[in-house]
Amino acid sequence: MERQLYVVGDVHGHLAELTRALNAAGLVDDSGDWSGGDAELWFLGDFVDRGPDGIGVIDLVMRLSAQAGESGGRVDSLVGNHEVLLLGMHRFGDEDVPGAPTPRSFAKSWNLNGGLRSDQDRLTPEHVEWLTSRDVVHLVDGHLLMHSDTLAYLEWGGTVDEVNEAVRAILTGDDLAQWWECWRKMTTRYAFRGPEGGVVAGELLKLMGGAEIVHGHSVFADQLGVMPEEVDGPLRYADDRVLAVDAGLYSGGPCLVVELR
Repeated sequence: MERQLYVVGDVHGHLAELTRALNAAGLVDDSGDWSGGDAELWFLGDFVDRGPDGIGVIDLVMRLSAQAGESGGRVDSLVGNHEVLLLGMHRFGDEDVPGAPTPRSFAKSWNLNGGLRSDQDRLTPEHVEWLTSRDVVHLVDGHLLMHSDTLAYLEWGGTVDEVNEAVRAILTGDDLAQWWECWRKMTTRYAFRGPEGGVVAGELLKLMGGAEIVHGHSVFADQLGVMPEEVDGPLRYADDRVLAVDAGLYSGGPCLVVELR
């Protein structure tokens, strides 16, 4: 029997909702421990900000990763733009970005984008090491997993490995300007919307591999013309080449645990 493959989009600190959704999918038991056997579960990033317990979410995912590995499964995560923001705030604080046309800093952006002091206070070296060693794009079973629905990843390389290596070098380095560019690029969005979206997605897949793109980052309720609380599943669009899974948990939408076929 083929193993099951799942993805979860932007959690933004909503630990209780995530735990309930994973339990409903049969991936964790009533105690919040891994019960998914050899299933594979990928988080698409944005664990923190805008919700009450981002570090609690990271702790859960790190614990499930260890438990799943012991039972032949896998739990892993991509880096989202809010992880870059969290880590940039931790590393650089209110230091001005060099060369910026107006005063900019991670502290200012962190405050504007729902940063929580409790997350910063509880961030440990273990969290930092784990987050900075995650991929930003990943190809699994024909699904190209990305956090952001953007082509900006291509500015770091033309293959999955090149992109991951380039971003990992930035996030393990001390160049504030490069960190800031990483944050800026990963906040861009909507590359696959509009009449040419399917063509754009197809070109990216031809370059990086896979049959479909799976992303979080952009709440898709607006594409459907509904409120987030009316969403009941992921959105397939761009000539069926893209699957959006961020249902807007922080703004009242559901926490989707999406099985990929």
